[in-house]
Amino acid sequence: IEYIDSYYYNKLELTRFSSSVGKYVGFTEYGVKNAEYWNNNPSLLSGEKAQKEVYCLHNIQNWYNNM
Repeated sequence: IEYIDSYYYNKLELTRFSSSVGKYVGFTEYGVKNAEYWNNNPSLLSGEKAQKEVYCLHNIQNWYNNM
C-alpha cells in the first residue's frame, strides 16, 4: 500500500509526497522549492507518514470486505 499526496495547479503536478519515498518530490521549479521547504519540516513529514496508517491501512480491510 502506498499513500500519495499530490499538489496540482492548472492540471500540472507541482509536488508529491509518496509514502514509499518518505519525502516530498518537486516536478517544477516552484514544486522543487516547496518540496525542499516541506522536507525540512520534521513535523510535516511525520504527519504525512502517519497518514498511510490512518487512511490506507484503516480502510484496506473495508475495501477487501466489500469485494
